[in-house]
Amino acid sequence: MTQLTLHDSQRRANVPFQPLDPEHVRVYYCGPTVYDLPHLGNLRAMLTADILTRLLRRLYPRVTFVRNITDVDDKITARAAANNETIAQLTERTTAEFHADLAAMNMLPPDIEPRATHNIEEMVAMIAHLIELGHAYEAEGHVLFAVASFPSYGALSGRDTDELVAGARVEVAPYKRDPGDFVLWKPSRPTQPGWNSPWGRGRPGWHIECSAMSHRYLGENFDIHGGGSDLLFPHHENERAQSLCCFPGSTFANYWVHNAMLLVDGEKMSKSLGNFLTIRDVLARGPVEALRLLLMGAQYHSVLNFTWDGLDEARRTLDRFYRALEMAGPLDVEDRPLPAAFLAALCDDLNTPLAIAELHAMATAALAGNKDAAVDLLASGRTIGLLMQEPEAWFRGEAGDGPSEAEIDALIAERLAARTAKDFARADAIRKELSDKGVMLEDGSSGTTWRRA
Repeated sequence: MTQLTLHDSQRRANVPFQPLDPEHVRVYYCGPTVYDLPHLGNLRAMLTADILTRLLRRLYPRVTFVRNITDVDDKITARAAANNETIAQLTERTTAEFHADLAAMNMLPPDIEPRATHNIEEMVAMIAHLIELGHAYEAEGHVLFAVASFPSYGALSGRDTDELVAGARVEVAPYKRDPGDFVLWKPSRPTQPGWNSPWGRGRPGWHIECSAMSHRYLGENFDIHGGGSDLLFPHHENERAQSLCCFPGSTFANYWVHNAMLLVDGEKMSKSLGNFLTIRDVLARGPVEALRLLLMGAQYHSVLNFTWDGLDEARRTLDRFYRALEMAGPLDVEDRPLPAAFLAALCDDLNTPLAIAELHAMATAALAGNKDAAVDLLASGRTIGLLMQEPEAWFRGEAGDGPSEAEIDALIAERLAARTAKDFARADAIRKELSDKGVMLEDGSSGTTWRRA
């Protein structure tokens, strides 16, 4: 079997992946805090998880992929109040929107998707155990993790405690023993969500949520923990600290996989710059697979720049791939092993740019008449969530800002009538009108067909 290597954030190097149990690989990814539509930055983390789990399922007999939903958070409480809706209404709606957007992006669902509010009991138990072991303390209705009790705090992010505290914008509070101590449990006002606990009515801190859910569904030790690089500190650093302290002798996550940030037109995405894009913003202007392909254009731990020109280029690349499949005719890829070079590219730390180069080579051979290359192209593309349509459906495409299928068919019928009446000027005008809107007509012995450019 081809050896998989991954860039492990804690080791700060590419290392061979050795599962704890070769018969069962276990993966945890941090999911969304559900108070708004998911944006392109969220999507990059989800796509990295999707490609990783697709590959792992090619390599190992069983994979359990857990991705959580954070449905208790002060941002959620504030947004619900601003929207004049209940927290439950907000979180149910935005969770459904998250699911819909990821399904539209050809993302495979997780095996388990726990919600924070369904795992409060597990969190309370962990916090109580941390207090018992001397790693946490109660102060003025709060429970805080004592950073000084864990000598290797900072090992994941590679910075010392002073640097971490300086970079974290930590909350200064008189009840803290150390400025870097972080909240495990905090009191709730009557207007805030809360649960009964040994420390009074309150709600969990963010970091303990993922520690509790990963422990409940994957155990004290599991293989891979992933998420965006923005989560490395403080979220993942704090998860690691509290989990290792709660379960002495455990390793928590053996590998940490972090994707780098996504830029838009060379700038960090923000609403103030006017370049903040949701998944739906992009899919209104380009097809799903073009967005997937664009996001695979840089290796996951390299910074990626999104541009509209890049999306158009990705679509043209897919036109070429689908044209190669169209020329080959019906293809059967069931049980087709992946080409060795393509699989080796993915196993090289999810090297998607190299994998895409292999797709280009297959397409070149397929366009030259090599049907086996076309089968390889289809099997390889589908492994990373591409080439999921029939070529005819791809070339008819999604309307976006262009005319609908009904409008196109009506204009084709009008053009046919004009040609029958020998009004060739009108027929040519209709062809040009459709061409200007990105719709190409092809006249043949069986009639006129069309595709989007």
